[in-house]
Amino acid sequence: MKRAEMWHRVRAHPKPWDMIVVGGGATGVGVAIDAASRGYEVLLLEQSDFGKGTSSRSTKLAHGGVRYLEQGNIALVMEALKERGLLLQNAPHLVRDLAFVVPNYDWWEAPFYGLGLKLYQLLAGKYGFGKSRLLSREETLERLPTLKTEGLRGGAIYYDGQFDDARLLIHMVFTAFEQGATLLNYVEVTGLNQDGMGFVDGIVARDFESGEELRASAKVVINATGAFSDRLRRAAEPSVLPMIMPSQGIHLVFGPEFLQGESAIMVPHTRDGRVMFAIPWHRHTLVGTTDTPVSDAVLEPVAMEQEIEFVLSTAGQYLNKQPTREDVLSVFAGIRPLVRASGVSNTAALSRDHVIHIESSGLMTICGGKWTTYRHMAEDCVDQAATLAQLPEHPCATHHLQIHGFHSSAKQLSELAVYGSDAVEIQKLIEADAQLGENLHPALPYVKAEVIWAVRHEMARTVEDILARRTRSLFLNAKAALETAPAVTELMASELGWDKTAKTAQLDLFRDVARNYLLPQ
Repeated sequence: MKRAEMWHRVRAHPKPWDMIVVGGGATGVGVAIDAASRGYEVLLLEQSDFGKGTSSRSTKLAHGGVRYLEQGNIALVMEALKERGLLLQNAPHLVRDLAFVVPNYDWWEAPFYGLGLKLYQLLAGKYGFGKSRLLSREETLERLPTLKTEGLRGGAIYYDGQFDDARLLIHMVFTAFEQGATLLNYVEVTGLNQDGMGFVDGIVARDFESGEELRASAKVVINATGAFSDRLRRAAEPSVLPMIMPSQGIHLVFGPEFLQGESAIMVPHTRDGRVMFAIPWHRHTLVGTTDTPVSDAVLEPVAMEQEIEFVLSTAGQYLNKQPTREDVLSVFAGIRPLVRASGVSNTAALSRDHVIHIESSGLMTICGGKWTTYRHMAEDCVDQAATLAQLPEHPCATHHLQIHGFHSSAKQLSELAVYGSDAVEIQKLIEADAQLGENLHPALPYVKAEVIWAVRHEMARTVEDILARRTRSLFLNAKAALETAPAVTELMASELGWDKTAKTAQLDLFRDVARNYLLPQ
């Protein structure tokens, strides 16, 4: 999967595409997979890197959504639980089951949460991950030895899914490519073409690297830009009312000592109305999230001070050791593309159902939804897009489509497990050059060969691509990522032919971004 080959495909395609998808997050790439696997000709364009926005900044859970059960949105929960099961089935190298414990400190919590979690398990049906049950105080502490013991009565356990969001997305890009889609990162759509009747029939875009302008026509253009959906909608019709009500969520990352063992903590109620999770992730502890309305979406959101203090204080209510600012290894923020609803001002209360909207100009927008349901969202979108574009009908083929790298026993691949079958190729790089087996940094679980692989086969173009999304270095330990950035720059320069000026520019750009992941002391 090489960017030059993608450009070759574009230049060799003079006729209109069946579909042009704008946006390279989970939703857009999911649409590309679905459409291409049906035989449609698909072009996807992403203004930055794949997953730069919301899709790399989630809580890393493939879940049905316990909170939506409490809200009474049974349909969304059942849909998400089914999709969670299909994700595990189609990408076992990237998705795994994880035990969650709800600690009980009041007498009424055990029967109350126990009943709800039992219903959650039943709704999953044949896609269930494990049986929920009540735990004694001793069993709860055995699973969560770092839990605060004062007043602890016991707990309830249930099972959900966990995954690495950016790594899954890159494998989805691979899958779309293998199905015949053409996908380009760092190509920004700057305008929409319209025919004499005002119907959108193509795009104008600019390649960030070369400055080259791209004009491409399509039978239907799909807006899958998430939190930025309204911007593209206004490019077609300046007077449209906004659909998106953006909400920011943050996560703090700590060392493994804060959550020893293999279980996660789920806190059903916090003072801002959201659930809070503390989960083990890549041998670190991930804690979040908040729900803070923001006025506008930005590509690199920054955690607000009140959000940081909220997560620290809430975590301290449940952990035996009160986490401090000095303990935080990384902080990251993401924007949820929530769909507006009349009469709702609290973003935590907004539905996570997806919406497909067709403008009078023919521009199709898909927004809302959640990571776990990307496949179902894509199926729904392609069904409607094919009808709108008057394309031949083909049934959805993604229910049992294996995601690139599929490997049923990936755990045996150790630190390279997230690459699935690609791990063998990375190991070959190390066999050919032993130095590529060296760690990027003592505090990070990544080796130099992963940088080479990402540049050659995963369309990584910047130091940030490598340290934020091809590996998760920046999300796990921002200080360590900054320290290893010069070495990563040299490895990439040898592959991409960067001169001294280009290397300096890359380092400066990465350092500017990485500062947002460091917590001010």
